[in-house]
Amino acid sequence: MLTPLLLAAALQTAPDLRPDLGWMAGYWLSCEPGREVSETWTDPRLNLMLGTSLTVRGGRAGWELSRIAPVDPNPAAPLAYFAQPEGQPAAVFPVIVSGPSRVVFEQAADDDFPKRVVYERDGDVLNARIEGVLNGQERIIRWRFQKAELNARCPS
Repeated sequence: MLTPLLLAAALQTAPDLRPDLGWMAGYWLSCEPGREVSETWTDPRLNLMLGTSLTVRGGRAGWELSRIAPVDPNPAAPLAYFAQPEGQPAAVFPVIVSGPSRVVFEQAADDDFPKRVVYERDGDVLNARIEGVLNGQERIIRWRFQKAELNARCPS
């Protein structure tokens, strides 16, 4: 009798590897001294979300194309974050933890930075961070995005 109860408990605590990430959809803007970052996510459609990011800092613009999609063509496959900064080949970060307003993606490679990508929503704020080891030291880069109108800019 105990075995079915333990199995049921384990199934309830297993991470949802195909979460509904509709809470990430929208246009998000981070305004920090010397850095403006906008990030846009489509709403989920048939297990696909598309994202773009534009960073303006020190007179330079950087960009990234992203998608959240199944890791393979199988419709039951877990979701992953595919990051392509400035046209580089995609780095793949499968979902490892998810909740109603939080998701953590982590890539298998131990020597690449970042190792993890984390998104958490709190009302009209989307907190994002990347984590990992860079040059032998633990490093975390954070963004605090505010929900904004499409193509809004930071105040000058």
